[in-house]
Amino acid sequence: MERPWLKHYEPGVRANLEYPPVPMHQFLENSAAQYPDRPATIFGNVVHQLGGALMDAKLTYRQLNEQVNRLANALMAMGVKKGDRVALYLPNCPPYVIGYYAILKIGAIVAPNNPLYVPRELQFQLQDSGAETIICLSRFYPNVQKARANTKLKNVIVTNIKEYFPPFLKTLFSLAVEKKEGHRVTLDPGDSWFQDVLASAPPTKPNVEVKPEDTAVLLYTGGTTGVPKAAEITHKNLVANTLQTREWMTRAEEGKDVILTALPLYHSYAMTTCMNFGIYQAATLILIPNPRELEHVLKSIDRHKPTIFPGVPTMYVAINNSPLTSKYDLKSIKACVSGASGLPVEVQSKFQEITGARLVEGYGLSEATPVTHANPPFGENRIGTIGLPWPDTLAKIMDIETGTKEMPVGEAGELVIQGPQVMKGYWNRPDETAKTLRGGWLYTGDIAKMDADGYFQIVDRKKDMIIVGGFNVYPRDVEEVLYQHPKVLEAAVVGIPDPKSGERVKAYIVLKPGQTATVEEIAEFCRENLTGYKRPAAIEFRDSLPKTTVGKILRRQLLDEEKAKAQSK
Repeated sequence: MERPWLKHYEPGVRANLEYPPVPMHQFLENSAAQYPDRPATIFGNVVHQLGGALMDAKLTYRQLNEQVNRLANALMAMGVKKGDRVALYLPNCPPYVIGYYAILKIGAIVAPNNPLYVPRELQFQLQDSGAETIICLSRFYPNVQKARANTKLKNVIVTNIKEYFPPFLKTLFSLAVEKKEGHRVTLDPGDSWFQDVLASAPPTKPNVEVKPEDTAVLLYTGGTTGVPKAAEITHKNLVANTLQTREWMTRAEEGKDVILTALPLYHSYAMTTCMNFGIYQAATLILIPNPRELEHVLKSIDRHKPTIFPGVPTMYVAINNSPLTSKYDLKSIKACVSGASGLPVEVQSKFQEITGARLVEGYGLSEATPVTHANPPFGENRIGTIGLPWPDTLAKIMDIETGTKEMPVGEAGELVIQGPQVMKGYWNRPDETAKTLRGGWLYTGDIAKMDADGYFQIVDRKKDMIIVGGFNVYPRDVEEVLYQHPKVLEAAVVGIPDPKSGERVKAYIVLKPGQTATVEEIAEFCRENLTGYKRPAAIEFRDSLPKTTVGKILRRQLLDEEKAKAQSK
């Protein structure tokens, strides 16, 4: 097919790449061999109770690879075999990186979990993946204890956030913060501490054959339907998207770049553009466990001079609008690619003015590992578009009704994608796979259009999906919780505009006859059962909800009502 976008690639960017037939973890071994003493991770923490001082510790590539090997060998000793799923329930910290690559090295499958998940949400993913082993943060250990009874968990490995702090900070943390913030826990019999597990095994490379077509990661997503399911990502997919990222980042320098890793690593975007790309390049990853601690982010930029900063619009908005920003030197940043939601022009312009960096918009989805499009970081950046398809990536616009007719240039339709980064399918969901992968193409569910030069623009998002600060919220997830409340008869959830997070969740509730309830009562129920960003920020009680003739609730009509209210103000 014709690829008009190729003529707009930056000089030196190739249309087609060669992908070595190696597993993803080979890149870590390569970097450890070539740059053994280069810092692989920098991990620090702002302890506000101790005056906000920033202290940090580093792991070199040699140390990182040795610890990965130790954990890999220990997991095998625990009975973890090739193809087994191992869950990660951690924020951005060295054990996440160690765990991820250790799991890959023994041919097991990484099953990442959002560290903000409450027990109910964690339990679903553990059940669905069939994970028998989990590595979690001590602060989240109580959630694992609550969720595990209805799962197949056999091995629970617990790490304390302080384990990779520098010595002085570790002592201060133990004295002033650890117990108060819930990091100090007592393990159940049979569960293990992360450092004890590492010490129990040798640092030699495990002898397991892992092939490119083997499944490497299960990335949970609502896909185009909102039903939680896991995109099955192979080593080949990971290798392809990593090398595509490298090709696109034309000014990246092997063994020299520093990547601000504030995006959560459990998410596909950070997994590829921060961790996998960074490890391939022998870059240094600045691991930020909580990106909402803006001063920690700013201090880390000032102190460690990152050159690359993948992010989401809410991160750049926070930096643009904080009075703290002017206190720090942010000029080291060269390139930023923004994903997850649309990047407003004013946000882009102001961030570039503050930092001197190039900030461009891109696009991806978990089913594609995730990146498929981006504007050229140092080429022609067309504001309001997601840019050009990446090397070896084909994209076209198909009619919305049947998905079989290609639309002319400039006309809207469903964006479909083909490329080496596209998933194998959905884990244990052949029917869902067949709906999304059709005729060799990934049907994204996003409505887009392409101009004559091959720049793509998203017109509308996946049906009904809400994006809160870069996090996907599927109305069905929230509605199912609301329906569990004994007083709720009907519920509908939509996203309404919010100047800080882009969107926020609003719930409309019809109570059962004779029942009364308060907004706070419903909000408290949601606090117990939903992660923070999924909780309704607004709740409205109604006598009825708009429906189709067959009884389907019309979320779109509720959105139209909200827009009408906003315009009348």
